Amino acid sequence: MRVMILRLLALLLPLLWMAATARADGLIQTPTPVPASFDGGGSVTLEGLLIRPNGPGPFPVAIVTHGAPRDPADRPGMTPLRLAPQAREFARRGWATLVVMRRGYGGSGGPYAESSGACNNPDYIQAGERSAEDIRQAIRFMARQPFADASRVISVGVSAGGLASVALAANPPPGLRAVISFAGGRGSRGDDDVCTADRLVAAFGNFGRGSRLPNLWIYAENDLFFGPALARRFHEAFTKSGGRAEYARMPANGKDGHFLFSADIAAWTPVVDRFLAEQKLAPRSAPIALPVSALAPPSELSERNRASFKDYVAAPDNKAFAVSPDGAFGWKSGRRDEAEARQGALENCGKHTQKTCRIAIVNDTPVR
Repeated sequence: MRVMILRLLALLLPLLWMAATARADGLIQTPTPVPASFDGGGSVTLEGLLIRPNGPGPFPVAIVTHGAPRDPADRPGMTPLRLAPQAREFARRGWATLVVMRRGYGGSGGPYAESSGACNNPDYIQAGERSAEDIRQAIRFMARQPFADASRVISVGVSAGGLASVALAANPPPGLRAVISFAGGRGSRGDDDVCTADRLVAAFGNFGRGSRLPNLWIYAENDLFFGPALARRFHEAFTKSGGRAEYARMPANGKDGHFLFSADIAAWTPVVDRFLAEQKLAPRSAPIALPVSALAPPSELSERNRASFKDYVAAPDNKAFAVSPDGAFGWKSGRRDEAEARQGALENCGKHTQKTCRIAIVNDTPVR
């Protein structure tokens, strides 16, 4: 009997080791409320989503924060899940990554705090500084977590979140080591139409005077919010004032390169990897490998449409995919809940067909 047990253990131990290794090399994703206190604004809770490597750490910290939609009515519907695929790329590289929704967005408490004022007289400095305070609160929260290395922190922002990250570096909290800004700016009210753009250029110059941390600024050639000529002015004002920023001009991407951060992860990860390695901020030699989804497309999809199904597979959760008998389809992801995702998927599918659409997949589960 003892010999049989030993033989069984000999067979099981490699399997147990492999399972433990898979867990150790995986990622943990959890909704994470962030308690925050602001001068004159009391205490609020910011909505957050934490994605980090499995294990005790300590892991360096990346804070990821969103942009500001042109239509204020869109702010409440925003969720951190929409930035989960991008945050996951930092987590794969060894970062404890927190997506944080600033005050007035999504499920975060507190009133909207980062208005720049009237279009003909905007105060972009104040707007940037106020939005930077939300990032500062997120960093303080992460510094208290046992798995976090608070001496190595980066702030990653897109659009208005990029400006917020640049503003944060002008008055950096302890541990902040670098800033990555994707299409940073604010005040865009239409394609190539920024409220008093000279004021925005001046704000970047102001933040450059206090900033000594390395910055990476990424702008696509066809950014319709902040085009290349204006983005170059941002960079020139910032660096002439003493700021340190590498300007990465990316090729045109899609219809509007302003959305490069979400639309084409594969395009920007090599640029970010190189920058972080140069700053000695590369916690892993290679990204954590994630399981490949075996989710099959609905049978109604044509071969051409099946090629785009991979975009749904890669999209964040609270998602749904709808199809019609004639092969039309539509999907939604990163919603507040599955019901909202279902409704959005059916609406999108219905735009392309006269036939009745059905929900075929919710998250990664086929619906029969």
